Amino acid sequence: MDSLITAAARALAAGDPLGALKRVALRDDAPALALRGIAMAQLGDFARAKTLLRSAARAFGPREAVARARCVVAEAEIALASRDLSWPVKALDAARATLEEHGDRVNAAHAQCLEIRRLILIGRFDEAEHRLAALDPTPFPPALRTAHELAVAGIAMRRPRIEAAEAALARAEHGARQAGIPALIAEVEAARLVLNTPAARLISSGEERLLLLADVEALQTSRALVVDACRHVVRDPDATVSLARRPVLFALARALGEAWPGDVSRAALAARAFGARQIDETHRARLRVEIGRLRAELRGLAEVTATKRGFTLAPRHAATVVVLARPVDERHAAVLAFLSDGEAWSSSALAIALDAGQRTVQRALDSLAAAGKVRSFGQGRARRWMTPPVLGLTTTLLLPTPFAGH
Repeated sequence: MDSLITAAARALAAGDPLGALKRVALRDDAPALALRGIAMAQLGDFARAKTLLRSAARAFGPREAVARARCVVAEAEIALASRDLSWPVKALDAARATLEEHGDRVNAAHAQCLEIRRLILIGRFDEAEHRLAALDPTPFPPALRTAHELAVAGIAMRRPRIEAAEAALARAEHGARQAGIPALIAEVEAARLVLNTPAARLISSGEERLLLLADVEALQTSRALVVDACRHVVRDPDATVSLARRPVLFALARALGEAWPGDVSRAALAARAFGARQIDETHRARLRVEIGRLRAELRGLAEVTATKRGFTLAPRHAATVVVLARPVDERHAAVLAFLSDGEAWSSSALAIALDAGQRTVQRALDSLAAAGKVRSFGQGRARRWMTPPVLGLTTTLLLPTPFAGH
């Protein structure tokens, strides 16, 4: 490898894409194309970066399997950064296997970290955690060690396990400062800010207050019966009942939880669960059926007791009932939650992340765009959606997994 290629590679490793481009901008050999592609990715021009990396992969000969695999890994990182979740994961897995076979363990580990980051993004935390446990970050260079610890922290924050998240972020900060890459240091600092940002609302006895992730963790170990409107479950310290696939039942449970220790009228429950403006006998009959189903689902946690005007929730083991809700109530809150990371998403990527139909997601995006809450750019398959981050609120960490409601 010639001196210019070596110098450009070192510049990229130090987070200096302009310095790398000064050395290889006019060259069209395969190594230069690959380095130019990575430099353009660091500068945010993902489309140009992807084109350059594909050209580099074609330019490398059939005997240069490692170089071609590295191009695939770089393209996968660009796909992840640009939220192209439909990018072929099998190609990344094959590239990782090639790198491991040829002894390039650092880039193979980088490929695996990318796979893990994708799993976290689409909510498959158990699988991501299992893969992370199989990686030993000790021999990694500082930048890769930082990426590993950020993934550990991301999972811990979503559990939430705050002590583990703080420890991982401390290790990530140490690695980022060793690497000396400003963008990586900023990413760690942004992740740390999440711990001091409201992540949910607590509704109890008619009063509301914002909660940090540490407060949410404390709530999980309390003796309260929690109606969790972030993950669509009802739980106490001994058991958890998921209503993620039962939106009507969850709507009833939330209404009863918000009113506790009081009751909710039959008309109010029917309006909340069925969206009916005027309640007739058919709604009352359906309400009786759904209340019966809710009783059956919650029989180990609470009783749903009839009162003169409606129904009330009576916990069996807990001393109190609370509702854990998202910081901001919005019909399409889950879509906004993903868009609030400031990245540009395609509707297909959102559908994968939300485990929802693409047409359902598109309707939500159109509705949000009409309200001025999101904006799009590009046409056809290149169309992307984004919104400025909601300052002071953390919206994605407590989403259900996989997403079940809209």
